[in-house]
Amino acid sequence: MEKILKKLADEARRLDQEDNLARFRDEFRIPRRDDGSDLHYFCGHSLGLQPRAVESVIREELQAWSQQAVRGHFEGPLPWMKYNDELRPALAQLVGAKPREVAVMNTLTVNLHLLMVSFYRPRGTRRKILIEKHAFPSDRYAVESQIRFHGLEPSEHLVELEASAGHRLIDERDVEKFLEQNGDDIALVLWPGVQYATGQAFDLKKIAQAARLCGSNCGFDLAHAIGNVPLSLHDTGCDFAAWCHYKYLNSGPGAVAGCFVHERHHDRDDLPRFHGWWGNDIKSRFEMGPEFKPGTGADAWQLSNPPILSMAPLRASLELFQAAGMEKLRGKSTQMTAYLAEGINSQLGSLLEIITPADPQRRGCQLSIRVREGHEKGRQLFRYLETRGVLTDWREPDVIRVAPAPLYNRFEDCFQLLRHMSDWAGSIGIPGYGSAS
Repeated sequence: MEKILKKLADEARRLDQEDNLARFRDEFRIPRRDDGSDLHYFCGHSLGLQPRAVESVIREELQAWSQQAVRGHFEGPLPWMKYNDELRPALAQLVGAKPREVAVMNTLTVNLHLLMVSFYRPRGTRRKILIEKHAFPSDRYAVESQIRFHGLEPSEHLVELEASAGHRLIDERDVEKFLEQNGDDIALVLWPGVQYATGQAFDLKKIAQAARLCGSNCGFDLAHAIGNVPLSLHDTGCDFAAWCHYKYLNSGPGAVAGCFVHERHHDRDDLPRFHGWWGNDIKSRFEMGPEFKPGTGADAWQLSNPPILSMAPLRASLELFQAAGMEKLRGKSTQMTAYLAEGINSQLGSLLEIITPADPQRRGCQLSIRVREGHEKGRQLFRYLETRGVLTDWREPDVIRVAPAPLYNRFEDCFQLLRHMSDWAGSIGIPGYGSAS
């Protein structure tokens, strides 16, 4: 095992030396252990690390507030009235949309509710919402409550699609087949870009096309997809999407979220929508008139003043994404997960199972790992890694999620994860494992 680990260490060192994105690690504050060494952080899928520039961009807004007060809405280098316009081009590029199709506002589940007001319209026999089995709880709660809001019963109108018999993951063909057979009953398909527990990335265009073909609306939750995998929202033809910015977009805990509304819906007079004054056309917003005049594009779904101190960190993060380029980030991400998967499968495959798809095109940064011996041993490995300065996360019932983020993770971090996994195997008495084996 010692020879194998040395080979893995040499490979990690070589890949780090060849990494043309290595410089971006210095743009982040890397958490440290008690001994002063860097933590090996693999939780970008849960909370991204803090860009160093965040402190300065927030200080800029605090200074504007202290010096300009209410005039900051209209004056200064970046008036608060124009904050969405500042973020919009880079964000639209990242999700593959036209600028007017995106807006930064609220939080993820709030945006899902606001968008379902417009795009979940149960009528006649078409009343059901289709989601994936084991969806993120917040999505399920939101969908269930929307169904009840329309006076319907979730037990009858919430459909949870699971993988076909003998499979752990849901294939897009499962969705297509279901909609072909049952689409007349489906009012809305709400699907993830990347499934939070398994790390599976979906072909969103196939799902949106299947939904439209059967006459259903379609929306996506991109919480685990944005900044992780390439996106082309406009071209998918979906009706809407929503996402958060605190995971791969590194914008801080509880950061302001984003939304997409396809341009074909922007000028529809028949589409119901909850209104607020910030969704009013900017040309007449401050006339304070009684008539709502919707803003341009996705902005019409806004309700209230933008939270500037929460939006400022997104400026810093989007600048890093633009400088790095999504194509290069995706390339490094694919390399990192391949390195980890090869190390786990070839050396620890008898102990660990990767449930994330093996095909790099069907996954993002995240690998979801199970200890074959079950829940208790899985929790033990998770805790062991934490004591060794390797931070992953645990999802019930038995999954350890690991996400090397290409902006700040190194291949050295990946090697240390593999080394400590091997050490854990040795610590529980499995022959042949451990750094000294």
